[in-house]
Amino acid sequence: MSFSVPDRVRPVREAVLGFVTERVEPAEPALHAADADTLRELQEAAKKEGLWALGHPRELGGGGLGFLDYVYVNEVQGRSEYGQLALGTFTLQDSLMLHEHASAEQRERYLGPLVRGDIWPSFAMTEPAVSSSDPTQLRTEAVLDGDEWVINGHKWFTTGASRAAYTTVMCRTEQDAPPHRSFSMILVPTDTPGYRIVRETPVLGLSGGHCEVRYEDVRVPAGNLLGPRGEGFVIAQRRLGPGRIFHCMRWLGQAQRAFDLMCRRLHDRTAFGQPLGAKQLMRQHVFDSYTEIQAARLLTLQAAHAIDAGSDARVEIGAIKVVGARMLHNVIDRAIQVYGAAGLTPDTPLDRMYRHARAGRIYDGPDEVHVDSVGRRLLGAYAAGGSWEFAG
Repeated sequence: MSFSVPDRVRPVREAVLGFVTERVEPAEPALHAADADTLRELQEAAKKEGLWALGHPRELGGGGLGFLDYVYVNEVQGRSEYGQLALGTFTLQDSLMLHEHASAEQRERYLGPLVRGDIWPSFAMTEPAVSSSDPTQLRTEAVLDGDEWVINGHKWFTTGASRAAYTTVMCRTEQDAPPHRSFSMILVPTDTPGYRIVRETPVLGLSGGHCEVRYEDVRVPAGNLLGPRGEGFVIAQRRLGPGRIFHCMRWLGQAQRAFDLMCRRLHDRTAFGQPLGAKQLMRQHVFDSYTEIQAARLLTLQAAHAIDAGSDARVEIGAIKVVGARMLHNVIDRAIQVYGAAGLTPDTPLDRMYRHARAGRIYDGPDEVHVDSVGRRLLGAYAAGGSWEFAG
């Protein structure tokens, strides 16, 4: 198993890297200010250059890159928080979910527009009133009333809801079923009466479209059910597993950018008559960052290979979610330390990167849940009389 970039992927990966560094990163100040025209110009340029929606299946109008090939591209796309938006891959998880589970009517209404970037999706799972790391506690309910679902509940961190055409809502639909068979996914257009956005919740001072939403007697047709009743957990897991791979690869792109900034600063900045890079403690920052990035990258690619081979890769995915988020935080933190006071200001991208990195240890499951799950699974292999083979 090789972890180098395959030759077949290298040209498109380099084209995406060039687009992100030459077009997206310079546009970040405008994008921070929510300049819709700038984003639209970038998206049109990506389409013209054949870089749009590269990870979406070709039959849906995407670039048709396979899972592993897209993983390598996602790494360089992740250098900028706007890479996904500019290159049309921000809809990938939702598009794949619909591609697998949607009815013909749902596909017609949502799937094509999603891939083209004509509409935005959103996904509602987390709730403020319960520990969402234990999703069997979720309280949002949907009751079938004739040919309509009636939904009541309270969600937050529904990213993109303020711009989305619809939200996929995970809600309790079965009262007497086992906990993991009690929930379903229902598609709710955001203009439905009773769908009320309470606020866009800032995250560590950043506004990123993370919305708090109340569902007050929201009525949608029975046909808005996504997949079978009671299969919400199955659909969520199939969405979240590959999604965590994508997160971790994007984090590697962010870490590469922070590493580049740090190393260039160490060459350019002088103190006490020498470049900072001549100081032993500064070289420790370089060493620690290199080893953490490389270890996280190999772990992530190994998990991606396991998924591509048909494994659910629960141990591998849980491990990289924790290791990747911690790595990103540590690398950016060291880069800020090297920049000193300047690293605390918006004069570099590091201040925003740092705040986004801290959130990575919470969303898609906090570190503690993944650590416990991975440890339990590893010990379970020994409890069953077996072992864990690292070379497997």
